[in-house]
Amino acid sequence: MDSNQKLLEYIMMRKGDTQVPFGGLCRLLRWLGFSERVKGDHHIFTIEGVEEIINLQPRGNKAKPYQVKQVRGLLLRHGLQLREG
Repeated sequence: MDSNQKLLEYIMMRKGDTQVPFGGLCRLLRWLGFSERVKGDHHIFTIEGVEEIINLQPRGNKAKPYQVKQVRGLLLRHGLQLREG
């Protein structure tokens, strides 16, 4: 199982939103097909077919817990999963 799949399972099982690495969360969203643009420390993610955007900022080297929760909610609402390959 690769690191993206492990991180996705960790996030979806709600094991610890305070322990999600910021770089890993950004990498996971790109892997899921999101486009990223960076403006300062704001990483803004969009994906075709979904009107919502995800705006992430790091807290040290970790993602902010409320933003991890927002990502989980968006993934669940839209049924987004890892791409094959």
